[in-house]
Amino acid sequence: MAWNFAAGPARLPDAVLAQAGALFRRSDDGACTIERPFSGPRFRAVLANARQRLAELLDLPSNYRILFMAGGAMQQFALLPMNLARAGQAVAYADSGYWSRRARQEAGWSGPLIEAARHPGATALTAPVAGKWALPADCAYCHITPNETADGIAYPALPDTGAVPLVADCTSALLLAPLAVEKFGLIYASAQKNIGPAGLCVVIVREDLLERSPVALPAVFSYRQQAEAGSCVNTPPMLALEMAALVFEWIAGQGGLPAMAAANQKKAALLYGAIDGSRGFYQAPVEAVHRSPVNVRFQLAADALTERFIEQAAAAGLQHLRGHPQVGGLRASLYNAMPLAGVAALVDFMADFARRHG
Repeated sequence: MAWNFAAGPARLPDAVLAQAGALFRRSDDGACTIERPFSGPRFRAVLANARQRLAELLDLPSNYRILFMAGGAMQQFALLPMNLARAGQAVAYADSGYWSRRARQEAGWSGPLIEAARHPGATALTAPVAGKWALPADCAYCHITPNETADGIAYPALPDTGAVPLVADCTSALLLAPLAVEKFGLIYASAQKNIGPAGLCVVIVREDLLERSPVALPAVFSYRQQAEAGSCVNTPPMLALEMAALVFEWIAGQGGLPAMAAANQKKAALLYGAIDGSRGFYQAPVEAVHRSPVNVRFQLAADALTERFIEQAAAAGLQHLRGHPQVGGLRASLYNAMPLAGVAALVDFMADFARRHG
């Protein structure tokens, strides 16, 4: 059997794929599910169910709104200052690795940028030190990336930003485990990790922040107007939303986010245990307490073996293990839909490869 360890688009649950075929079958009216009007009752029911189920999974406080927006996280990099910051108002960003830097770069047009915190060292091997961060009182928001997909780094604890709203790119962290949403002003996540197909981005925003969206902002980019229109200012990504609704139901059926957390901890422990127990043949460069539980970054002590490892792993059905181009090495992504059996297959291959090349 082949296993997809890609960082995204990632593996979808087998049960969801089995159900997805029905979305493409025509009914008596000559239309399949995703051909019907997005303003019609059938799709609006799907949308409402997806919103309700996600709120239940997250135990969402009543003063937060869920937006389903077209595009991905990089689009939100630009939309955040448009919606949350006044002209010329400072915004703060913490540097924890590759994707937090990309988010900061995209916000650079908006006005003054403050570095709220930074990982120590020349390269990112830990998240920034948590605790209380000193920020100007009039700062519009403080942005973090709690899980760095490329660097394999996760925040072990959230920072205290005081009255400044904490904003987070949770693309590779949402739905892995219970999340204290009330600690954030806004979180957002592209779908293609734990939610569904690419093309959809979930935005969860505290209601008071919606009032910051300028009246002159184009409606399709406005968090406030999208909230008022139930995420239907324009035609939403209907297929991605239908699939997301199925994924939310699947997670609920597995026992919700506590069950996801337990399963993900078991998978991560198995793989990191194999790396740490390899007597240096494999190495995980990120400091142990900062290791991502879902994007496991590792490397071979003998770098010359890396290409051989990737080729032989692919031949054994273990796909997409090459590390991010910015950091190199190897990476295995263990999102919710990756079963323990897939990780066990990777660990067995790693042990065999070490025996043959160690």
